Amino acid sequence: MTFVFRPEIADEAALKSVRDSFREHDIRLPLFAELIDPIGHLSGEQAALADVDPDAADARNLLRVHWHNDADRKGLSDVPAHVVLPSELTGVDAQIVILLGDRFPMIRAHKVLPAYACLVQRLVSGHFNPYSDRAVWPSTGNYCRGGVAISRILDCHGVAVLPEGMSRERFEWLEKWTLSDSDIVRTPGTESNVKEIYDACHRLSQEPENVILNQFAEFANYAVHRAVTGAALARVFDAMNIKGDLKLSGFVSASGSSGTLAAGDHLKEVYGASIGVVEALECPTLLYNGYGEHNIQGIGDKHVPLIHNVMNTDYVLGVSEAGPDALNLVFNRPDGLDYLKSYRGVDADVLDSLANFGLSSIANILGAIKLAKYEKLGKDDVIMTVATDGAAMYSTEQPKALQKYFGNRFDTVVAAQAFGAHMLGTSTDHMIEMTRIDRERTFNLGYYTWVEQQGVSLQDFDSRRDQAFWDQLVADLPAWDELIKAF
Repeated sequence: MTFVFRPEIADEAALKSVRDSFREHDIRLPLFAELIDPIGHLSGEQAALADVDPDAADARNLLRVHWHNDADRKGLSDVPAHVVLPSELTGVDAQIVILLGDRFPMIRAHKVLPAYACLVQRLVSGHFNPYSDRAVWPSTGNYCRGGVAISRILDCHGVAVLPEGMSRERFEWLEKWTLSDSDIVRTPGTESNVKEIYDACHRLSQEPENVILNQFAEFANYAVHRAVTGAALARVFDAMNIKGDLKLSGFVSASGSSGTLAAGDHLKEVYGASIGVVEALECPTLLYNGYGEHNIQGIGDKHVPLIHNVMNTDYVLGVSEAGPDALNLVFNRPDGLDYLKSYRGVDADVLDSLANFGLSSIANILGAIKLAKYEKLGKDDVIMTVATDGAAMYSTEQPKALQKYFGNRFDTVVAAQAFGAHMLGTSTDHMIEMTRIDRERTFNLGYYTWVEQQGVSLQDFDSRRDQAFWDQLVADLPAWDELIKAF
């Protein structure tokens, strides 16, 4: 495998036919600088996008692969869409702010952003030919959907690889967007079965036309989140902090592929924020070198992603799957919403926003509450996190949770019990404040996946201990923009 793609052209001659085709089809590739600051760079393009359906397989939707889409996802918002969760909901004084990923086009999840970054770097450097190669997108759901969407609008053949036990909504979307059912590769298991995904990709890689874009190992995933998602979070905080009396104390995100976690590196560099990584208590890989199964869909685990900047991580926060499963019911059923309104006094606008939070989003909120309690944060402290997707992706998970936890009974009393146990009852158990030894231990754990199983050289693996390695990935983005311009 190629360890890191640098902004250099591998085959100039091979690019010509692709350039000509893209020009013929009027495909415009946005620059990373434009995705970082769409207000400054893309405002003039909005008139041409007015009639473009944000959920259509239209290449013009590439200009919406950023955090500044407005409520109808057709225009631009000066400040990225977010929700400031009140203490009536969270039970803590600290302000927990969550960025909304379901404003992204085509898949209503932010994973379309790293999918674009990973493919465009290969495309403009001559490492991928859309007319002879197939793009294989391994993930636990949203990244492979993002990859298939980007493939469709860039005239590529996309293949999704994901566990067969993921939510039905993911497969319904894929069935509409893939070219055939054979382009959906269902692997055994559910959220924690990442090794089985890798095994399927290894088999697929034996066919030379298959190019594996593994989000857990593609450093473009890290770079684009640190630059683009980090800037979006910073813009939200700066808008909140007009008086200058707030402190950005932390950033929390589920482990997943660790791409989103990279935004924390930006916030730590600029504001000094701590970085907390959330993982399922049922599969506590980072906490306890543990293993298991869970249903916090979107945070594949049992391994340490290659693109996780472990040596810059400050906390590991364990969250049980029972919390997101139960709160998904509270946030999306009439009895739950009635309880939050009548007994907790939660504002109507906040109640309306709860549908923007999928299972991993709720896990992120619980991780943020855990961190706020541990650090004893007050009303002038802000913890930021991200809602990768919304509740619409998990409607078919609700009956399962209803049966599993509540015996198919759900009313205001049950909602109160669930909220008290899982939101207000969030505690500081099952978490680690990372010392140097903890970081080294966690970093070393990745050796078994990446060196022994996936063939990364020991020298490349160890190079990731140095923060300069990660800084260079972002420093390279202007050079990538020059290649995109040239293309």
